[in-house]
Amino acid sequence: MAVKPITGMLRRAVVLDITVAAGLGVTGGYAWWYGYHVPAVRHRDAFYQKIEDERANAIGQSK
Repeated sequence: MAVKPITGMLRRAVVLDITVAAGLGVTGGYAWWYGYHVPAVRHRDAFYQKIEDERANAIGQSK
């Protein structure tokens, strides 16, 4: 009984694993960046802008 050669199967599996891992990593990174980080930075910047505007108005330096 002849054994079927398995040449190339390991290489294909490794390439598939690396491709899927990279794809999921990039997708997860984009999801975190645009789903959490960007809105959090906008919220923080709006908060500090509000404080700066209140401070400027208090001393009469409105824009």
